[in-house]
Amino acid sequence: MTLQAKPRILGVIPARLASTRLPGKVLRPIAGEPLLAWVYRAARACPDLDEVLIAADSAEVQTVCARYNFPCIMTSPDLPSGTDRLHAVAQTHRADIYVNIQGDEPLLRPEHIAALLAPFAQPHVDVTTLKVRCAPHEIANPNAVKVVTATDGRALYFSRATIPFDRDNTGSATYWKHLGLYAYRHAALQRFASFPPSPLETTERLEQLRLLENGLALYVAETAHDTVGVDTEADLQRVEAVLKARLTL
Repeated sequence: MTLQAKPRILGVIPARLASTRLPGKVLRPIAGEPLLAWVYRAARACPDLDEVLIAADSAEVQTVCARYNFPCIMTSPDLPSGTDRLHAVAQTHRADIYVNIQGDEPLLRPEHIAALLAPFAQPHVDVTTLKVRCAPHEIANPNAVKVVTATDGRALYFSRATIPFDRDNTGSATYWKHLGLYAYRHAALQRFASFPPSPLETTERLEQLRLLENGLALYVAETAHDTVGVDTEADLQRVEAVLKARLTL
């Protein structure tokens, strides 16, 4: 019997300083530490990841990484997205699977990564992401991206609109919120980077639609654990309250 080698899994945290909605957010202090430090330590606690790298876009981020002894690679500040930054890292750091960990997700759990990686047991899966049950107040919120899937978990569509649309107002529809963590096989990441921005992606401002429009097999795993992506001052305060509560346990 031939044993298959365990795939090498690399976690990458794109750390972009020039955030539009909350400038400099990856270095903003939360409970006495930069946001980026919380994200890195949360990712490093995930046993499924063989290595975690920070993909920086500025000297300021690089300096903070050096102070905390976090492994960091410089990427061009002109790269338009976190996925492009991930692809840049993949050119010099070879892995079988790359996990894109958003630099504003300090509430990451090992369970998120485990769920994200599980679909790769099927060889036809190119890319994975996560969904969580949508809270009632988020169903109509365009900032909470909704996702619908096939019965096997393959993504059918992502939208800022409320999907599915409950035409008869039965109240029986189930809504799923997309969580912006992704994992790519090496070949799928290379393919994604070769595609130009797609029409639906440009319309909805959702990068993952480029995967669907180009036919990649994107599968969505369910998690019971929501996260709080930090995009606003209010998000920063919510996350700080959660992390301070954890520190007192």
